[in-house]
Amino acid sequence: MANDVLMTNDWLADPFFDALGRRFFGGVLPSTGDAGLPTDITESADAYVLKINVPGRDKQDIWLNYQDNVLTVGAKATEDDAAGAVLRERKTDRVSRGFRIPNVAAQDITATLALGVLTVTLPKLTGSSTGDHHIDIQ
Repeated sequence: MANDVLMTNDWLADPFFDALGRRFFGGVLPSTGDAGLPTDITESADAYVLKINVPGRDKQDIWLNYQDNVLTVGAKATEDDAAGAVLRERKTDRVSRGFRIPNVAAQDITATLALGVLTVTLPKLTGSSTGDHHIDIQ
């Protein structure tokens, strides 16, 4: 099932092809060097667990939704004072990502936020699904 969860496009890792891919595909394909929400995904026998970096954001600034086998994670822009900045590498704009994760019990998805890391647990489906589901962050 791990191959169903995440597809990588290693050819986009090259800076030339990264820029070419962005222009051609209009941001549809993920870029390996510019992920606004860096994520680790692990799989066990009964669930998928995503650990997503969301530094500087409170839980009310983050939204999650599972619909049509896609988990969508988004975060509002953060207010950051740019006055006097000499170097700005931290992203403060609105970001979102989607992950195709099939066979999930949508009503049992849980999420917690601690120390800038959002942990989303998606239990695998054992029976029938009741449809799409908005996920509250604990």
